[in-house]
Amino acid sequence: MAGQPVIDEDKMKLVQELEIEMMSDMYNRMTQACHKKCIAPKYAENELGKGEAVCIDRCVAKYLDVHERVGKKLTQISMQEENFMKGQPKPG
Repeated sequence: MAGQPVIDEDKMKLVQELEIEMMSDMYNRMTQACHKKCIAPKYAENELGKGEAVCIDRCVAKYLDVHERVGKKLTQISMQEENFMKGQPKPG
């Protein structure tokens, strides 16, 4: 454990709450976007048609794929910035 930062419970709880909020926001946006794209505004039937279901499956898969790619890119950028900052001389 030597050298590893210790995260107190308050910070961990805040991180967990932010993660839940981000996932909830992503789910809501995905639901709205895929519904708008795949389902006609006037419902002809009470069940999804085959075309609608396939459209929603593809839309959700694409949305999650992009979400994952963006997350990886942001992590990469964050790590680069962190490494850059470690290489900078300390002021003072």
